[in-house]
Amino acid sequence: MRRQLFATLLAASCAAHAALPEPIARLAAEKGIPEDAIGALVLRGDQVLVSHEAGRTFNPASTMKLFTTMVGLDTLGPQFRGRTELRTTGEVARGVLYGDLVLRGGADGDLTADAFTHMLEKLRTKGIRKIEGNLVLDRQLWQPARNDIGVPPFDESPEAYYNLIPDALLLNMNLQTLDITSDGKSIKASALPELANVRVRSEMTLVDTDCANWEKGWQMPEYVRSGSRLTLVLKGTFPRNCSKTNVVNLMDRTDYAERLFRATWERLGGSFTGRAIEASADQSRAFNSAESTLLAEHVSRTLPEIVRDTNKPSDNGLARTIFLSLGSLQADPVLGSRPLQDQAGSPVPGGGEDAPAPMTTQARAEMVVRNWLRAQGIDDTGMVFDNGSGLSRIERFSPQQMAGLLKAAQKSLWMPEFLTSLPIAGIDGTMKRRLKEGPAAMRARVKTGTLKNVVAIAGYVPDANGQQCIVVVMVNHDRTGNGNGRAIVDGMIDWVARSAAP
Repeated sequence: MRRQLFATLLAASCAAHAALPEPIARLAAEKGIPEDAIGALVLRGDQVLVSHEAGRTFNPASTMKLFTTMVGLDTLGPQFRGRTELRTTGEVARGVLYGDLVLRGGADGDLTADAFTHMLEKLRTKGIRKIEGNLVLDRQLWQPARNDIGVPPFDESPEAYYNLIPDALLLNMNLQTLDITSDGKSIKASALPELANVRVRSEMTLVDTDCANWEKGWQMPEYVRSGSRLTLVLKGTFPRNCSKTNVVNLMDRTDYAERLFRATWERLGGSFTGRAIEASADQSRAFNSAESTLLAEHVSRTLPEIVRDTNKPSDNGLARTIFLSLGSLQADPVLGSRPLQDQAGSPVPGGGEDAPAPMTTQARAEMVVRNWLRAQGIDDTGMVFDNGSGLSRIERFSPQQMAGLLKAAQKSLWMPEFLTSLPIAGIDGTMKRRLKEGPAAMRARVKTGTLKNVVAIAGYVPDANGQQCIVVVMVNHDRTGNGNGRAIVDGMIDWVARSAAP
């Protein structure tokens, strides 16, 4: 029945001669954007209001997150949580842990510096004051364990938070918050969280420019290593009499974890004689065995809360974490192994030493999404997945495929959780400053997407009679910048909100 419904829907959208509304076509012409650079599909129930290039695939930018989050809710379930564990195979005697302390990652997107501090406080309450071993960082839940290594930067700002590539053990998102303040003659800079043997030095030049435009003089900082000490050196220019905060991802992840651990553990009165090392796959299996002891743990918020924080502000790191979590739950079709993560988010082992090489976690995640789409009767032909966040030049899908997802979501048990994650026009998230006036304000719930040469929206817009419509618009053209593409997609939302059934 489901397959028949979507086959009928998609056939109707292809056959219907529902071109771009005249105001939208005129606006596109004014902006110099050809109509064949626009894909659009608007549905009122099963009625096709607009179908323009609806079967062609386009770069979707961050509207791709709707596939990741909806399939995540339906597959992982609303009680899914990521989990971080502190484990050991050593012994504790007279306040000393004789053996390695294992920090085991389980796709915990909430593992902040404060959460990590609380985990270490639990060690202190167990009487542990000294660790005679190494800090072993277990990222083996996802394969490869470090997707970020060797990857060329997406754009000219690899240190920016939106460019963060997650792993299964991403401590405090590997971020540092820089506070930069200047007067007429000098610059002061500091960084949080506190990291052992790390300091900040400014080599920025003071200039007489508007503080609001400080980012124009920003250059990517660099780390200088001297023995065990690291110095973060700030580069570029900075306005006089200005105070700004910038969040950056710059440090090597092993370095970051060790230095955050040392600083926090010593602040809690503990001592540590080892160093941080990365766990191998064999070590990870041993740490999961019955011989290891769980010392402390942290669990993330439930998936609906994470989904809300993914879609409202369009968080790429969280989206990629959900996407890869789908892959860590999916049994490998070659191995037939059990899932690598349970419904509470706790990693479990899979495969043996003699097993064939497994699929990457990313490939498994893609398989989960495609299987879900096919189960809903949605043809996935032509779709291209990369990382599930939309921060990609190769990800593609058609307006038909997105409309199919949004229609399937309406029938899902988790539609309320999905709907409340979408930005509300004129109210919050990435739609906070858009469509503040007019009939769509406070009523339209749509996910936005923006890349260079790409602007897109997808979601639900009530028409003038209050009937909910599915709206998908994607613009792929080199003239989408300077608000041109946004004017077209927002114009479509406004047009739908003003329309009424005859």
